[in-house]
Amino acid sequence: MPINQTGTHMDTAAHEYRDEWQEVPLASVADIRFSSVNKVSQPGEQPVRLCNYTDVYKNDYITADMDFMRATATRSEIERFVLQVGDVIITKDSETPDDIGIPSVVDTTAPDVVCGYHLALLRPNQAEVDPTFLAKQLAHHRIARYFGQQANGSTRYSLSTAAIANAPLHLPRPENQRSASILMRLVDTHITQTEAVTAKLKQVRAGMLHDLLSYGLDENGQLRDPIAHPEQFKDSPLGRIPRAWNICTLTDLGIGKLVNGVFKEPKRVGNGVPLVNVADLYRGESIELDGCERFSATPAEIARYRVLQGDIFFTRSSLKLEGIAQTSFMASDPGDAVFECHVMRLMPNPEKIVPRFLKEWCVGHYARRHFMANAKQVTMTTISQEGIQRLNCPQPPLAEQIEAVCKIETMDGLLAVELDLAQKLKYEKQALQDDLLTGRVPVPKTIVEGAAAA
Repeated sequence: MPINQTGTHMDTAAHEYRDEWQEVPLASVADIRFSSVNKVSQPGEQPVRLCNYTDVYKNDYITADMDFMRATATRSEIERFVLQVGDVIITKDSETPDDIGIPSVVDTTAPDVVCGYHLALLRPNQAEVDPTFLAKQLAHHRIARYFGQQANGSTRYSLSTAAIANAPLHLPRPENQRSASILMRLVDTHITQTEAVTAKLKQVRAGMLHDLLSYGLDENGQLRDPIAHPEQFKDSPLGRIPRAWNICTLTDLGIGKLVNGVFKEPKRVGNGVPLVNVADLYRGESIELDGCERFSATPAEIARYRVLQGDIFFTRSSLKLEGIAQTSFMASDPGDAVFECHVMRLMPNPEKIVPRFLKEWCVGHYARRHFMANAKQVTMTTISQEGIQRLNCPQPPLAEQIEAVCKIETMDGLLAVELDLAQKLKYEKQALQDDLLTGRVPVPKTIVEGAAAA
């Protein structure tokens, strides 16, 4: 019977492409097997590589070269649960009902790779259903809602064999499934490539930051080399640093002491000026006022606790030691904005330090170790003003700091482009898949031909 995108019957005079779609239960096009192979190795069993819950949950596609867990299984288990190309695996257990039935497609496999416990192995009849199309259907929000409704449990939720078997699939003809799958895979490949570039840029950025904060830039704008030119370096409390650098504490580099912000009374939170709070220090490289809550501050409070461009902020407390003294800074002119009492503010002295350079030092490994060593743990982990202000910091010449910050910002710009592209591709993927998986839009023949050629 023809269907529309909501699953209800539609007029048989509808568009030809939509008219071909049928609703069928999953069990009619795939064999369903619940794996019994657990992580515990048993004597006398054969060694296997186990495709586990997290392998499926984190990957759209399973390949033989993945870092699978080593385990053992009986011969009958291997015969029943060994992965084959085209299998679709879904998570059948979860801690929440709205995060269950997550699918992955097996692209490549090996004789020793088997499906692990907490997973359901679906072996589709590929003459009737394309494996990729099946996996994308199971990931669609329509089926996700169905699985959420069918999941049983209290502290842990599970899908029964019947719930999975009766999952209502919406399928066009197999050739149209394959065409849609080709296009969806191309988008997935593009996203994967973009994410790989992003990961590489993050590694390059981390290495560049380490070099800039350890070796600095010479008069030609090149990184100093401590091995080729050891004479350019000297010993210091921070280790070997360039001779042109000084070592200062945060107290030396700031204008005045660290200051706690205004006490945030709940009844006064509302319309008013932006209020920088703890959560704002976790959102990115710098503080964005668009995400800040607003506070009805008095003129005197605005004058006393006004946020200025270049200010550096630290959190005073955290539930975990690793979160203490979380650091961010105000990169742009904030206008009228204040900061709350759970945040401490340092005003860098522009004659001594570039705020962005100091911020990058304060989020680095040396500073993090210092903050954790000076924190106190009772019911909450806290750090005093003195504990933060005692941090040793490098102070290169201002011109060198400015050049280093320019390099950091250039790298951040490249990274932002790739991150933005990856996000746009994910939005486009969601819209495209919604069209292709509901029959709203057929795949144009020109795209199919181009995708097949690719």
